[in-house]
Amino acid sequence: MAADTRHWQQVQAENQEKLNRLRQKQPTQQPRPTRRNILVKVIQWVGALVTAALIYPLLRFTGYTIKRKPRYVTVSAPLPASGFHAEQDFILFAGSSTPIAVSRTCTHLGCRVNYLEDKKFIECPCHQSRFSTEGKLLHGPAKKDLPSFPVEIQADETGKITGYLVTL
Repeated sequence: MAADTRHWQQVQAENQEKLNRLRQKQPTQQPRPTRRNILVKVIQWVGALVTAALIYPLLRFTGYTIKRKPRYVTVSAPLPASGFHAEQDFILFAGSSTPIAVSRTCTHLGCRVNYLEDKKFIECPCHQSRFSTEGKLLHGPAKKDLPSFPVEIQADETGKITGYLVTL
């Protein structure tokens, strides 16, 4: 019986040596992808995309915005005798001591406002909201003042005004 046990121990040791040699010769192989693994990966990717799609509006709602680069518009001087100059996006008033540029977009519904020179106020043609030349709300369905833009006076060496730089 002891001889049989020794024989089996010797056979086991030989088999173990053969197995070790085979393992050293063959590189470890990656397990083949199964349907279940592929399905799990697809579900994970879809979940990540859905999560990103839901988080994006949440970030927009919380006020995360990227400031756009400022746009500079140069208005050459002198202005007409009326003292104002209308552009696509703003109206520049330079008759007073400090020039001011106000937006031409009404704060009510976004219509383009016009300056009524004879009445000396800005009016929205859609719903007749009225604003002062400084952009302050005078009357109408609009609830907010018109936004104003910074204006820089450009002058030559003698101090004569050569233009106005409006930053949008």
